[in-house]
Amino acid sequence: MSTRQKRNSNLHRLILPSICAVLSCYFVYHSMIGKYGLESYKKTSEKAIQLEYRLAALRNESSELKSRVKLLLDGSIEYDMLDEQARYHLNLIQDDEIVIMKVVE
Repeated sequence: MSTRQKRNSNLHRLILPSICAVLSCYFVYHSMIGKYGLESYKKTSEKAIQLEYRLAALRNESSELKSRVKLLLDGSIEYDMLDEQARYHLNLIQDDEIVIMKVVE
């Protein structure tokens, strides 16, 4: 009968800490760079700020359009508004008016 002798190794003591270190590195990496990480949060918050500015601009435009519509709907049509819309849609001018062409690029 033979006996086998084992050498005492310190590797079995390093297995659990090395697995924990690898898992910690994995979670830290994904919390910084992953889909829901800090970089993604910064991009999302910048996009939210841009969209808030756009929303404010659209609300201003909407309020201007509502005020123009209100001028047409109150029962008596404003002559200036009617004249402006007729000229815009029919491309008409009076004899004593000067036309300035605006070039849109």
